[in-house]
Amino acid sequence: MPTSSLNQAHSNISHVALSRATELLHTMSLDEKLGQLNQVSGEGGNISAARVCAIQEGRVSSVLNEVDTNIVNELQRIAIEESRLGIPLLIGRDVIHGFKTIFPIPLGQAASWCEDVVKQGARVAAIEAASQGVNWTFAPMLDITRDPRWGRIAECLGEDPYLCSRLGVAMVAGFQSNDLSNKTSIAACAKHFAGYGYTESGRDYNFANISENELRNTVLPPFKAVAEAGVATFMSSFSDLNGVPASGNKWLMQNVLRDEWQYKGFVVSDWASIPELQVHGIAEDHKHCAELSLNAGIDMEMASECYAHHLPELLEQQKIKLAQIDAMVLRIVALKYELGLFDNPFTDVNDFLPLVNKEHLAQAKNAVIKSCVLLQNKHDVLPLNKDELNNIAIIGPLADDGYEQLGTWIFDGDEQHSVTCLSAISGAVNNTTQIHFAKGLNTSRDHDHALFNEAKEAASKSEKVIMVLGEESILSGEAHSRTNLNLPGAQIALIDQIASIGKSIILIVMAGRPLTLAPILDKVDAVLYAWHPGTMGGEAISDLIFGDAVPSGKLPVTFPRVVGQIPIYYGQKHGGRPATEHTYVHQDDIEVRAAQTSLGMVSTHLDTHFTPQFPFGFGLSYADFEYSGVHLSNNNLRRNESITATVTITNNSHFDAQEIVQFYIRDKVASTTRPVKELKGFRRILISANTSQEVSFEITPKDLGFYGLQNTLELENGEFHVWIGANSSVQDFGVFVLTD
Repeated sequence: MPTSSLNQAHSNISHVALSRATELLHTMSLDEKLGQLNQVSGEGGNISAARVCAIQEGRVSSVLNEVDTNIVNELQRIAIEESRLGIPLLIGRDVIHGFKTIFPIPLGQAASWCEDVVKQGARVAAIEAASQGVNWTFAPMLDITRDPRWGRIAECLGEDPYLCSRLGVAMVAGFQSNDLSNKTSIAACAKHFAGYGYTESGRDYNFANISENELRNTVLPPFKAVAEAGVATFMSSFSDLNGVPASGNKWLMQNVLRDEWQYKGFVVSDWASIPELQVHGIAEDHKHCAELSLNAGIDMEMASECYAHHLPELLEQQKIKLAQIDAMVLRIVALKYELGLFDNPFTDVNDFLPLVNKEHLAQAKNAVIKSCVLLQNKHDVLPLNKDELNNIAIIGPLADDGYEQLGTWIFDGDEQHSVTCLSAISGAVNNTTQIHFAKGLNTSRDHDHALFNEAKEAASKSEKVIMVLGEESILSGEAHSRTNLNLPGAQIALIDQIASIGKSIILIVMAGRPLTLAPILDKVDAVLYAWHPGTMGGEAISDLIFGDAVPSGKLPVTFPRVVGQIPIYYGQKHGGRPATEHTYVHQDDIEVRAAQTSLGMVSTHLDTHFTPQFPFGFGLSYADFEYSGVHLSNNNLRRNESITATVTITNNSHFDAQEIVQFYIRDKVASTTRPVKELKGFRRILISANTSQEVSFEITPKDLGFYGLQNTLELENGEFHVWIGANSSVQDFGVFVLTD
């Protein structure tokens, strides 16, 4: 393939990197080419003789999960100095929400609705990981999910494709900066392509049946956004998508990713997902797995060895082509040039600031402050006045556990750096204030009531009770799906016991997913949802409790009342008989032997209200924000013009506070049914106490398109509704008409 064609076909790789990669490709033997498709797992800080030999012979392209700088440098030295062509290694690591300085879990970061928070979190993670020799991470995770039972919801950026797209692009920018060759940059990886978040029953590694229309309107947009933003790599999903697992799905990898989107980076399989094609039942053996994956367009195999063992034979049998392998190798080697690895693959820790430094900790704390969501605040119990408190009870197994607050996917995190709620609150109050601490339960899953009396005694001595409950980190993440989303163990019983004393309770929830909080909401005065907040969780939460900071986070996912409502999300469709307050009937209100047609005949459940516990975009503040109605600059929008939607927001309080203003649109009548609302914009703004501010959003025809019956992008004339408000349940709307 001539260099000019390669340059045209790899627009997100520089001309210099392409030219050098092409020149190198022409000198490579078949075995060396095949070696570039092979990623191996690290050996726990060791380098075996077999590994040395494999690198010397050019049979290793990437090493996974090795973070000892000395080991990484030695691996690179062997690759550079002892292999024939001196091709450096990609060093991969799951750097998901921090390396040593741990930020909130991605779902928590999404609750900030702040691109800068997400970008800075990834930037800190990249700098710290790069200082140890890592040059490739497997983030962001862009899976849209509406099922909080799925453990990996903790890693995602929420239920909405627009929010996920913007935050995903910000995360890529943080990891990669504007120059991949910068020593502090690492290559990002968009995962899991695609449909993993829709796995049936919220079970990991399961199958997903998603219409192409739903794929294109909801699942694929975040991936397309980061592809256009220059994400270096993609990762295929574990899951079966419409009968064809992603790691063997040619339609997904070739037709959509390569042909339609013209994506030029390389695709890596998920861990051993290629041999799992046999388990799925679409491949006879590992040789067949290799054939299906390579022909689908999977460039590099992670951890398993189907490619290494079977590609030569498949070439001989002409089931794959050398031109395919050349294209794959070129994509991989070009990235290594783009990362600057051929110029200097070695890492000198002295070139970097120390891990977990003050600047990184300050960024982490800021992320927690912006990510925490105030869900309930009866009688304005928060913020507490620390100058007036003589006694505080702090109760809960997560109140002083530096490890559990870090959350899932923190392979390199260290609990010794964590600031817990107990330590932060103790340091914030006056010296005369008494802190009465009791765990109440040994772990979040503990069913033993043995520590209840100690907790009740602590509460009895105190004016206010702060309870820190939720999920241990092991209860969310990969392969950690749940069917019951109540607080686990005996935590509800513990709340009941403390509530019986009659003291005011502030509940801090640390969790990796939305939990069903209905059983406890009437027993506590305030609920601050902190997700798994990471290293600086305690300091940030303390600031929020005492009013040194004002809560501003908003939910990136809908919180159900009960598990039986799942999936429940704001962008649902009306159906033919949507429930309303007027038509809804609870089963307890049905007369005995009522006629079979007496229940309103609407789409709902009999045993719970049709609304969620907390809607998408919800989050309270200490400030009182009042929104005016939406004003449109014009009620007609022509296809070559734009109009503006404006509201005035008044802060009726003495708090200077940030508000996340949300902009939604609905296509009232279309050729295919459309969601009742779709997020089309948001803005985080600071509104000073007792002042008003105008906020405007531009509406253009590109905001109104959707994939229709033929799975092509459509733009149809007609009536549209516009909402601007504090969350997705906003009612007042404006109306405009799209015309030619």
